[in-house]
Amino acid sequence: MKTKRTILKSLLVIATTGLVLTGCRKEKNEDNDTSGATDNAIAEGYYNDVNNIADEGGVSGSVSNYKNGTDLGGILGSSCAVVTLKKLNTTNQDTVVIDFGTVNCLCADQRYRRGQIIVYYTGNYIDSNATHTINFNNYFVDDNQVLGSKTVLNKGHVTNGKLTFDINITGQIILANNAGTISWSSARTRVWTSGESTIFWYDDTYSITGSATGTDRNGKTFSALVTSPLVRNMALSCRRHFVSGTFDFTPQGKAVRTVDFGNGACDNLATVTINGKTYNINLK
Repeated sequence: MKTKRTILKSLLVIATTGLVLTGCRKEKNEDNDTSGATDNAIAEGYYNDVNNIADEGGVSGSVSNYKNGTDLGGILGSSCAVVTLKKLNTTNQDTVVIDFGTVNCLCADQRYRRGQIIVYYTGNYIDSNATHTINFNNYFVDDNQVLGSKTVLNKGHVTNGKLTFDINITGQIILANNAGTISWSSARTRVWTSGESTIFWYDDTYSITGSATGTDRNGKTFSALVTSPLVRNMALSCRRHFVSGTFDFTPQGKAVRTVDFGNGACDNLATVTINGKTYNINLK
């Protein structure tokens, strides 16, 4: 009997051990990687931020009366950005240079910026069919370098009477502290949903739809498709991140992730759902 009890006890130990190992193996193989989706959200936010700055600096070829004042209407802090408008008489192209200087400056949205955003535009900035191209000269946000080119075509008031822009981007973000490089290409439609009729910037909202492809900081390719318009609220407490909207994100060799920016709250929170399980992420 003692021998039987010993054998039975050994079998129970082995069986229990097997259950523990199986449970660990299942957890280890769980697909819960949200890093690529976060990288796409970083690119979405940075390049949309550039568009807002370019609008502040270049609408109607003037920087003195747009959105309540000079130097981007105080949106970035008057001590940070110097805006220069260059009229080019030999061509139909004008230039706006938005210069944050060569050292980091803490802007009103609590981001550090340095370097230049350069906007080349043809036609009246806010008129239908006007185009502008945005390039960068040693431009950094929180020590992350923003590179590439962004083209914007003003389509006029074609979306329920709202001013609409087609936007194409090919760019890279070199992350600070050797954290890697995000490569990003996108085709976007941006609708100015409210605030166009006022001189103030803080009542503006925009919605963005479209698709993107790229490579995350780990060298993995991905694609993204906006499934519910991404909404940017330009109130001071909101403007760092999208406040609502969703996109489907498909990383190389993995299942689709659904990224949700929430229901309109001004925060740095989002969720990523993978295979029916939802994870919280903090946006920087």
